[in-house]
Amino acid sequence: MIVKLIEPRSDYPDLSTGQTYCVIGIEADDYRLLDDRGRPYLYPADLFAIVDAGEPDDWVVSTGDDGERYAYPAALNEPGFFEDFFEGRPESIATFWQSVNQQLSRAA
Repeated sequence: MIVKLIEPRSDYPDLSTGQTYCVIGIEADDYRLLDDRGRPYLYPADLFAIVDAGEPDDWVVSTGDDGERYAYPAALNEPGFFEDFFEGRPESIATFWQSVNQQLSRAA
């Protein structure tokens, strides 16, 4: 899935207007993408226009109790994965970059 930031927002300084971003996951309807500094943060979907709605076939997709979507590659879909990533656990960091590099190479 490819999205483009619609307009600048002072509360999201690490995103550039008109820039396209590859969505690497969806969590409670928010998009996880690499921001301009290369960090995998969650952003509200309404900040973006969808350029390409295609999602990778290998994503694990689920719906929460309130109808919110969750979708990640299987390797990133473990509960607590991103907590471990941001805590700097080497195994999670390696798994993350391997998964993202695979996803980005397919998108290219």
